[in-house]
Amino acid sequence: MAQRALLTVVLLLALAEAGTGQPTPGALKFSGSLRSRVESWDWFQGEADNRYAYSGSLLRLSLGQQRKDVDWQIEMAIPVLLGLPANATVPGPQGQFGLGAAYFVANDRSRNAALPFLKQGYLRFKKLGGSDAHSLRVGRVEFIEGTEVTPKNPTLATVKRDRIAHRLIGNFGFTHVGRSFDGVHYVFTTPLHNVTLLAARPTRGVFQVDGWGELDVAVFYGAYTRQLIAPKSSGELRGFVIQYTDWRDVLKTDNRSLAARRADRANVRVNTVGGHYLLAAERLGGVMDLLVWGAIQSGRWGTQDHRAAAVALEAGYQLPVWSSIKPWLRGGVYHGSGDNNPSDNKHGTFFQILPTARWYARFPFFNLMNNQDFFGQITVRPHPRLKLQSEVRSLRLSTQNDLWYLGGGAFQPWTFGFVGRPSNSSRGLATLFDLSADYEINSSVSVGAYFGRAQGKSVPASIYPRGPNASLGFVELGYRF
Repeated sequence: MAQRALLTVVLLLALAEAGTGQPTPGALKFSGSLRSRVESWDWFQGEADNRYAYSGSLLRLSLGQQRKDVDWQIEMAIPVLLGLPANATVPGPQGQFGLGAAYFVANDRSRNAALPFLKQGYLRFKKLGGSDAHSLRVGRVEFIEGTEVTPKNPTLATVKRDRIAHRLIGNFGFTHVGRSFDGVHYVFTTPLHNVTLLAARPTRGVFQVDGWGELDVAVFYGAYTRQLIAPKSSGELRGFVIQYTDWRDVLKTDNRSLAARRADRANVRVNTVGGHYLLAAERLGGVMDLLVWGAIQSGRWGTQDHRAAAVALEAGYQLPVWSSIKPWLRGGVYHGSGDNNPSDNKHGTFFQILPTARWYARFPFFNLMNNQDFFGQITVRPHPRLKLQSEVRSLRLSTQNDLWYLGGGAFQPWTFGFVGRPSNSSRGLATLFDLSADYEINSSVSVGAYFGRAQGKSVPASIYPRGPNASLGFVELGYRF
């Protein structure tokens, strides 16, 4: 009933907006979206309910105005969660059985939850210093690192959207609440160059429907992006720096003993320096693409020194045959460091900061911390509006002395944001097979479906002895107006 009511509201508002005709320059603009998804989880088998289904919807309503020197936007979000699993959580190490359990715990153990909150509210000042190249947003914004520039080359644009954006800072848009940032966002951009700066605090949200408040966390981000253009190839080069500081008095997630972690009340301060290189070139009648991404980290992990690193190497080729389905093959490897010795004074686990975790884990039972990921992917488009994609991933922990990590970063004052399960001196995580289908019915309506199956290896088998395999399936409807 609640989802039908939301859809009715959206349709009425869309009809009212359509009746006003095309907006004139400087006029108020109303827009919005509704996304509704039904998820079916079959988590690794343990002492709680591993099989369940629930639904989640997110309605977003936006009002804004674009003027010569100043833009503004106010956007409200209304997440609605229905039928969350009440018996899908047990004490560690098995913990929460999938995202349904995470929603349930984050919302005061309620099976149904909903709450409107301010998703965005900002002023954008343009033509700073009399130049169109400068702009400044102040207020509550959404921010995704790696999306500073959209390359004109369609291959580069797709690879950047799917395999660069969201890695370390994202809006966690897959969840039914998401994440915003309160702060200042500066952009300098020309056809070949872009400089982006962000100083902000992340908001609550992600799994809890109350997205109003801020967190005692600060993020400073700076990036320079350069477009590389040649006659038969296009490329992009970006360098970035991120400083993350967490003042919350919460129990950190790492591979030390519980007593050691409880005794460590010091702040987390992680500095990240990294970059990426992208290339798309015409070769042998098709299009080849190459991705190189890497980051190194330093700082303090409470009382420990923090030193970590991560690297990703990927390549793809769009075959010149079977043009009716446009096959695109991609593959690659990722390595995120783990901590090899929990007893020394060094923390070596790569810290993923505030990502959209599902972007790099389509079945989100893992993330990029203490992780090695070898993958192959095929994408076909049998129709201009239909995209089919399938992946196979071989996953293992980088070091057996560290944890199996899940999560996407801070979202509550009392929750660290990442969870870890013991490796039990093993490295094998899972082989993941999946398939997704996305279809655009028209410019406003889209539908999607996903199914993933994880064949668990030694790490989940040691934690979930009743069954080390898991699966996730969902269907989703999107409507924009």
